[in-house]
Amino acid sequence: MAVKSRRKRSASRSRNVAAVPKAESSDSDMPNYSLPLTLYYYYTYLFSCLLSRSPPPHPTLPTLSRHYIYQLTLPLKLWSSPHYRKGTYSQDMRDNLRNVAVPWTGVPLSAFCYFRITYLLFVALALPALQIARSFVTGDRTRVYSLLGRSLTWCELWRINCNVATLHSHRFGCEAEYGMENKWAFLEACESEGVPVSPTLDLGGVCVKHRNEEGGLGIHFYRSAREGGDWIIQPVLRNAEWVREKVGDDGPLSTFRVMTMSLASTRPSSPAIPSDIVVLSCVFRAGRSHAMTDHDSVLFDVDVSTGVVGPGTTNQNWYKVLRPFAGPLVTSASHASAHPDTGAPVEGEKVPNFEAVKQVCVDAHARLLPHIPMVGFDVVLTDGVEGGVCLLEVNLSCNFFRGSFDEAVWWEGIGKVIEGGV
Repeated sequence: MAVKSRRKRSASRSRNVAAVPKAESSDSDMPNYSLPLTLYYYYTYLFSCLLSRSPPPHPTLPTLSRHYIYQLTLPLKLWSSPHYRKGTYSQDMRDNLRNVAVPWTGVPLSAFCYFRITYLLFVALALPALQIARSFVTGDRTRVYSLLGRSLTWCELWRINCNVATLHSHRFGCEAEYGMENKWAFLEACESEGVPVSPTLDLGGVCVKHRNEEGGLGIHFYRSAREGGDWIIQPVLRNAEWVREKVGDDGPLSTFRVMTMSLASTRPSSPAIPSDIVVLSCVFRAGRSHAMTDHDSVLFDVDVSTGVVGPGTTNQNWYKVLRPFAGPLVTSASHASAHPDTGAPVEGEKVPNFEAVKQVCVDAHARLLPHIPMVGFDVVLTDGVEGGVCLLEVNLSCNFFRGSFDEAVWWEGIGKVIEGGV
């Protein structure tokens, strides 16, 4: 059976990877307002944003807070606008939030995305109530400052990236680049540009049969995307030795989520160069034993400057859909230093070939998606490709997966998109 490697030519390794050293959060630059004053600023500025096409000026609020509150109104402004992944942005929210729940309640976030009024009620009532509840549960009054863009959860960071990507595509177009969200289009583009990517089988389709069923049962036909079908047919990749040592032989293919940012996102008529691409964060998603994919995993932060793995954590309390009281309201702050199934130490280990992991992402962002503000790449270390490193897919409405990053640099980058408004 022929395997097409989709690596027509080797990507250059001569470029310098633009990596940002970790820094303290920009939270420290924000004044410590009282709860009443925080709510006052939140509601008055939220109302101003609802009436404005771009973030209005404010005599007191920091730029970060202005941008955070304004982007909360973007789904309302872009509700029926075409979306690069779905028919409209509201449809995209409903589809992609149906498996994410408000912690402790079991209520899927998609429930607030069926009508503009339900989303507005969430932003005006439910969100402030949740932040106040978190502050009482944890005893940390700074949780309330999330209403002003401070101490945000991974989910809030993810939704900001989604809102910014939708705003950017609405303003600048970049249809071909946003088309890379289609997995087959991305694979073909990687092949054309010589970016290492997971191989595909050079077949028109496959027939899969159950070994013990008959009478026309247990048989399935899949037409390959190569022949205009819906299915990408690929060989199963195997984790590289370093990864297998951590997750075990029965662990799933475990990826590294590398987040990159383009400094060329607001100049779509100009080409981007590798120095325009900033590596913001990396998370090793160490899959759990017997899981099909690494969506069930421990999330180990990786220092983008050194490749050294930090402590592991999880966000599973956000996935208890229709299971009230099944998880805590606040994501646990506890950390893991070893894989829970294998006992293998992970924290403090250095990721092998980490420069190549970063470089393949910088190359792909600069060549294929030069004007997309934020890109989340899923990268694997595997024995199944030449060089041992390849991309699986790309995510343009992307998730940090609780990885650490320089928030000041991130806010500055996405702020250029937000400031232009709709």
